[in-house]
Amino acid sequence: MVRKIANPHRTIRTIPQDRTPIPEQPPEVRRSNFLEVALGYRSQDATLESERCLLCTDKPCVAGCPVGIDIPAFILKISEKDYRGAYDVLATSSLLPAICGRVCPQEDQCEAVCTVADTLEPVAIGRLERWIGDMAIEEGWASIPYSRPNGFKVGVVGSGPAGMAAAADLAKAGCEVTIYEALHEAGGVLRYGIPAFRLPNAVVDAEISNLTKLGVQIECNTLVGRLFTIPQMLNEMGFDAVFLATGAGYPRFMGIRGESLAGVVSANELLTRANLMDAGDFPQVGTPLGMGEEVAVIGAGNTAMDAMRVALRLGAKNVHCIYRRTKEEAPARAEEIHHAEEEGVQFHWLTAPIEILGNGDGRATAMRNIRMELGEPDDSGRRRPVPIPGSEYEFRADTIVYAIGTNANPIMGQTTNLDLNEWGYVKTDEEGATSMAGVYAGGDIVSGAATVILAMGAGRKAAGAIKRYLGIRSVERDETRGPYGVRPGEKIHTRLMMPSGAKYDT
Repeated sequence: MVRKIANPHRTIRTIPQDRTPIPEQPPEVRRSNFLEVALGYRSQDATLESERCLLCTDKPCVAGCPVGIDIPAFILKISEKDYRGAYDVLATSSLLPAICGRVCPQEDQCEAVCTVADTLEPVAIGRLERWIGDMAIEEGWASIPYSRPNGFKVGVVGSGPAGMAAAADLAKAGCEVTIYEALHEAGGVLRYGIPAFRLPNAVVDAEISNLTKLGVQIECNTLVGRLFTIPQMLNEMGFDAVFLATGAGYPRFMGIRGESLAGVVSANELLTRANLMDAGDFPQVGTPLGMGEEVAVIGAGNTAMDAMRVALRLGAKNVHCIYRRTKEEAPARAEEIHHAEEEGVQFHWLTAPIEILGNGDGRATAMRNIRMELGEPDDSGRRRPVPIPGSEYEFRADTIVYAIGTNANPIMGQTTNLDLNEWGYVKTDEEGATSMAGVYAGGDIVSGAATVILAMGAGRKAAGAIKRYLGIRSVERDETRGPYGVRPGEKIHTRLMMPSGAKYDT
């Protein structure tokens, strides 16, 4: 396919041919600290990499971005050394550039469809986004558009990426937005689920501060469904709409013998204790992990990589990855597997646990595994792992960590009449509307565990639907919509605002 290039002086032959590397801590140094592994671009690195963008007019990378960032526009600004302009382009679509630049799987999204990748390595879009996001934090930049209060109150349940993205868009539209967070610090999975060596808390704090600058209120230590319910928010607390973004942090286990032994934990527990409760500083803090010498982590996704690398930093002698498929089928980012290998994680591919063994004191001491081979593809498109008869063996492990996925938090289903699917996730239409009027949902509580940027995309989509439900005129032009951004025949909220702020029914 021939691409139209906005700048005719940039061709695949004239741009820098090699992808600009990013400096990293040496493996032998970083495995004993929680400082960032990737150190970020220098200005000359960012300038050089920005020159690799062909500035395609059809912008396939924009279509590949779940939040629709105008990627060629922000990269062109970097080339022109208009760094504040580059940030303003990013901020139009994303509240979290410094976060997304670090943790989003660009290789499967925007970079996967980069035109340069047809011939060379793709433009390092994520590294450039991180560089501008970090500069914005350092310089104190924020994009706070003027918005006239419209009198509508919207409650957001959960302060992870979906909730933050929805809250930002609704606040920009003039809504009074309150986020309720169950834990004692905001950020959701960004805070408790991603280690500091991949995403420092200082970066999360800085980008959350941009949310509060928009006027969003965040109330922590507030477990919705226990302190009050969604119906109470709508009927007693004065909210005109509610967005559910509670995530899917309920651990999943295999149901094999020995899972109740001491020393068996979920990756969620391990990471939350390490990230949010400072377990690495025990005994100075009261949240120990009790990390053993031989740690086995079941699974090979990004969470498994995080758990294994945290275990190394917390003093484990040996850390093992137990995965029933091969490296090629592992769902983790290639970069994360590479970093784990460099740091000394031992990988046991085509291996599955069948029993956890313990001693007389009720503590795990070993795993009983079976070797696997790959058969025909299953529903995921990956070849199905099949046990090899007679291949069982024992494997020493005194800490076993489950990182095989999560389930939906059951509290919402227990305290509302929301329709759920067979796995307990909230059912919505394509724009995030649930079975309860005025209640929308998005992110992992709808889709199951996914990426940060996909959750943000779901939050932004739901925010747009909430604005239409409330009858708030969109500033974005859309020829398919009539007055107030509403499509013909689409129902909207019936409560309007009088100049005094009093509400009346139409």
